[in-house]
Amino acid sequence: MATSSPVRRAVRTLTGLLVLTAVLFGVNALGVHVFKESAWVPELALDLQGGTQIVLEAQTADETPSDEQMRQAVTIIRQRVDASGVSEAEVTTQGANNIVVQIPGVADDATRERIEASAQMQLRKVLYADAAANTFVGEDGETTPYPTPDPSLPATPTVEPTAGNDPNWITPALQAQFFAYDCAQPSDPSEAADDQPLIACDETGSAKYLLGPLEMDGSSISDAQAVVDQQNGQWAVQLRFNGEGTKTFGEISQQLYGQAQPANMFAFVLDGQVISAPTMDAVITNGRPSISGQGITQETAQVLADQLKFGALPISFEVVSSDTISATLGSQQLQIGLIAGLIGLGLVALYVVAISYRALGFVIIASLAVMAVLTYILLCILSWRVGYRLSLAGVAGLIVTIGFTADSFIVYFERIRDELRDGKTITGAVEDGWARAKRTIYISKSINILAAVVLYILADATVKGFAFTLGLTTVLDILIFIIFTHPVMQLLARTRFFGGGHPLSGLDPDSLGAVFRGRAQFRAPAVTSPRSSRARGEAERRQTIAERKEAERRAGERLGTEENV
Repeated sequence: MATSSPVRRAVRTLTGLLVLTAVLFGVNALGVHVFKESAWVPELALDLQGGTQIVLEAQTADETPSDEQMRQAVTIIRQRVDASGVSEAEVTTQGANNIVVQIPGVADDATRERIEASAQMQLRKVLYADAAANTFVGEDGETTPYPTPDPSLPATPTVEPTAGNDPNWITPALQAQFFAYDCAQPSDPSEAADDQPLIACDETGSAKYLLGPLEMDGSSISDAQAVVDQQNGQWAVQLRFNGEGTKTFGEISQQLYGQAQPANMFAFVLDGQVISAPTMDAVITNGRPSISGQGITQETAQVLADQLKFGALPISFEVVSSDTISATLGSQQLQIGLIAGLIGLGLVALYVVAISYRALGFVIIASLAVMAVLTYILLCILSWRVGYRLSLAGVAGLIVTIGFTADSFIVYFERIRDELRDGKTITGAVEDGWARAKRTIYISKSINILAAVVLYILADATVKGFAFTLGLTTVLDILIFIIFTHPVMQLLARTRFFGGGHPLSGLDPDSLGAVFRGRAQFRAPAVTSPRSSRARGEAERRQTIAERKEAERRAGERLGTEENV
């Protein structure tokens, strides 16, 4: 006998789920065994794993730094931490002078240097400048990305460069890297060697520079101020170098002055970004150059002056302590949370199996188990690919999802039971119940996802973990509902146990008080056994208002007839 279409669809869907699960495990296995960057457990956040705490103290003469300066410093340090690929880090102020940086796990040397550096300002000569494009128009008129640089291209200058802006630095390999460089995905500036050229973009991402080796660093700048040029009335940034910086900058100005652009340009590079690339319009030997030009306003001049003076920070900081912090409290809270989750899961299983849905409850338990497996492996992959870390708030989001997921099954199964009460077969009730339930579930889950997205965007870092896991598991809930729960119900409906309406299946039409509705009537049970009485009561509870009024009207008519007799 040919297999029915719903059965074939159900088998195909469940096979697809099995393939999807295998692919996800295969991807993570590649990360574990081939790339050596992933693991079979998700990365934990600071509150669950512990980590490193670095305390930075503001260095000011006699003044207390303003709240605005501290907030700006926190923002910049957070950007530095995020740029190092560390997630779930906490950067907060402590008192009026300190900033506390807490990083999950053990901070590597590069991350420590990135945080502890008071300035990462570099001055480099410009070798080449162009628009920030990594595509070109081919002979066919189509925009084509520049190819990935061929590793076989020569990377060593054939002629030894004699200066930082010597074109001999531009090898075929470096030229290919420059054209293919994507300003939207900048490289890590901490990997740049001081004695080698550097590719960098400006802050707006609209210009791309090929820079020579490091000439000076930010420590040579002793002061920078936004001033109004008395000659032309325009805003400018006036720099002042220290003794060594004055000497070095004087030599640079002599080398650059009088050359053609871009050989007369030098760039101020801050954290891998070019914040200014002026031309050398004079030989400056007093260590007091000035940056001016079109487009410099009072606001941009002040920002540039602060960046040049303090590096990335509005005030300079000094590391006063660097300690390892434990996760004792977080571990206890995690243990309590897991126990609460297991208790909640056990109560849900007890309710659906022993009280409400009998054997049908095992479908709910199996669906929750499949969702747990997919959620776990996705968290492992996200930890590997995007640096996700599971926090205590994220665990709370996972536990809350158990209740949200149970709601979906209750809606679906109650729809099936309603169809059975209307006198439909179990296979028909499964299909019709699915058609009626999915719309309600889609709307409900869409609201959950919308709430999670809004919470993730507006909340601080401690709540983002909750919003992320809530949104992720809600999407998985819908996916499991479509590719597991419904196909399983299609198959179970064709078994003798469920399809025959066994009393322990949860789909027994008699115990559900099934009636055949027609012309506003319902079929009363013929036998007045206790079980039939319960069915009658169930049927009466399921009556609509119109049916109940019709029944009361007919009962009144019968009573009136008996009194007349």
